[in-house]
Amino acid sequence: MATYAPQELAAALKDGLLSFPVTPFTADGAVDEARYRDHIDWQSGFEIGGLFAAGGTGEGFSLTPQESARVVRLAVETAGGRTPVLGSAGGNTAQAIENARAAQDAGAEGILLLPPYLTEADQDGLLEHASAVCAATGLGVIVYNRANAVYSARTVERLADRHPTFIGFKDAIGDIEQLSRVHATNGDRLFYLGGLPTAETYALPLLQLGMSTYSSAMYNFVPEFALEFYRDVRALDQAAVTEKLRRFVLPYLDIRDRAKGYGVSIVKAGLRAVGRDMGSVRAPLQDLTAQDLADLTALIDAAGVRPASATNPAGATGPAALAG
Repeated sequence: MATYAPQELAAALKDGLLSFPVTPFTADGAVDEARYRDHIDWQSGFEIGGLFAAGGTGEGFSLTPQESARVVRLAVETAGGRTPVLGSAGGNTAQAIENARAAQDAGAEGILLLPPYLTEADQDGLLEHASAVCAATGLGVIVYNRANAVYSARTVERLADRHPTFIGFKDAIGDIEQLSRVHATNGDRLFYLGGLPTAETYALPLLQLGMSTYSSAMYNFVPEFALEFYRDVRALDQAAVTEKLRRFVLPYLDIRDRAKGYGVSIVKAGLRAVGRDMGSVRAPLQDLTAQDLADLTALIDAAGVRPASATNPAGATGPAALAG
């Protein structure tokens, strides 16, 4: 059972770094529950604002509804109340409702509503899709503004008027005019978080538009660095942010941009590079090439961001584990 009321959850999430834990797979492609527990335990050991289980970086789009429900339950159990765990809801409306209800049954604190699968929709359709999910659960719901689910300021306002449980707006578009309209229209009724790929790149300028936090994929493998970066953003320390961008984030983006889908794959590669191997990605994604992994490993060491807290989970086979 959730321990936060929806508005309490919003207050807890808006001033802390957020992240999406990867979902580890075994060699035959099954969810590796033991390694997932190890990862959630490690990720929950820092002052993180919240974790979104079975989300984008967690390859939620590749999980069956049963796997998604199991992953959320494992995350809730393992986090043990140290940090809020939210589930993810995606696919068609019926599947998103199934995901949301399963996450609530698993003890999640809230829901991130991902875009509906494949089809394009206008604002009335998006409103009804999101409204159906909000009505299906008592948990706080955050909509994810990206791809084929770009919510206008008016649609966000209408959804907020209908459902007190609608608490947050996450953006992966980066349209300054749209964000200004959404924030100006809805004000403090919602909290706002950045969700552009490698959100650190945009974090400081988006803070001025009301995005008090963001989701950090790289927190998965360099948590100390990710938390330091977030603190610099919130302190409006332009010099510190720029130094970290130059030292690690921008070179990291250069590797990420070498192939489509690397935005997720590079996170699992980063875990392999620091000796916390979480297995391969599921198709249609592809793992980094051997050269790309070597370049990422070298960058982690050259930038001095290898986590001091990393310990090798049982069976780890990444470069750091092999190095002993």
